Amino acid sequence: MQVYTYSEARQKLAIVLKQAENSGKVLIRRKDGRTFALIPEKIVSSPLDVPSINVNITSNEIVDIIREGRER
Repeated sequence: MQVYTYSEARQKLAIVLKQAENSGKVLIRRKDGRTFALIPEKIVSSPLDVPSINVNITSNEIVDIIREGRER
């Protein structure tokens, strides 16, 4: 885990963020000795968030297909 001073973190913000992304955590130490952890946020996505497909079908055709499936 990498530790940066506050000044280093300000000057190298892009590097610090990339380091946090790669390692999971980066510490930033202030002059007064306090230490703060920079941790990347987890991307939360819904299991229902699926990519769509583009098909040439009308809503009437979709309704007909559903009705046909229910009749079986």
